[in-house]
Amino acid sequence: MSCQDFLASEYAPVSPEAAAFHIIPAPLERSVSYGGGAARGPAALLAASQQLEAWESGRAPGESGFYTAPPVDCSGPVEAVLERIEAVARHALHCGAVPVLLGGEHTASLGALRALAADARARGEPLGVVQFDAHADLRPHYEGDPYSHASVMYRAVADLGLPLVQFAVRDMSREEAQIRRRFGVTHYDAYFLARVGLPEKPLPEDFPRRIYVSFDVDGLDSSLMPATGTPSPGGLSWREAQFVLEKCAQGRQIAGLDVVELAPIPGLHHADFTAAKLTHLLMALALDGEVRDVS
Repeated sequence: MSCQDFLASEYAPVSPEAAAFHIIPAPLERSVSYGGGAARGPAALLAASQQLEAWESGRAPGESGFYTAPPVDCSGPVEAVLERIEAVARHALHCGAVPVLLGGEHTASLGALRALAADARARGEPLGVVQFDAHADLRPHYEGDPYSHASVMYRAVADLGLPLVQFAVRDMSREEAQIRRRFGVTHYDAYFLARVGLPEKPLPEDFPRRIYVSFDVDGLDSSLMPATGTPSPGGLSWREAQFVLEKCAQGRQIAGLDVVELAPIPGLHHADFTAAKLTHLLMALALDGEVRDVS
């Protein structure tokens, strides 16, 4: 068993060509603005995945094949790092697999989104982004940096032209609220979810069938997920996140996904395990967009 391969305790890794999922560790950490440690997130998540059960939400994603790529080299200029991430994600798509990016800071998602956006153009089929996050990440730049983790979704909507739906945001700027209106970003902020409830049909009727799910772990409540750079109170519980993810996946295809911003705390195993279980859940939902009753 290797702790460097996702859920190797249950499934032997398969070749890239035979895998339904390419797990891509991207230990990028360059623009975090509060607590550090995101570079250690992918390794901690992979280690915690060895404690998962093979069965998740009525499916066994590993039966379709897991391939865990070597960690992306995240040294050097950020554009070079994003190009490397994009190339690995593009290879996953070439193999017919779902790219599963493990961060690292949220900026890493832009590399995968570039690959998915190019694939969508080639297919002639649009792609939508579904974001779970405590923060809107819609700043054109932050502290002078257009590739800050606080700017990743601005790059997605403004540069890549991708439609966006946001869940659980509870920390944002006035400028980001204006940008939401400019780009028509659908949003279910944490305040709304707590008072109105979880939506049965969270995605607009005209939202693309193929979606990319980007899950910053700080979208979860800080009591559940303290191991992140900015653990913010008022986030989603596990069951709330699961419910919304299931509803988003119904009738749609998860073409790619990421779980980012885990900053492991030594000895705090539950946070690493939660991030690993979240990744496994997303892969289960990516198989066919529905959860099967196993009761």
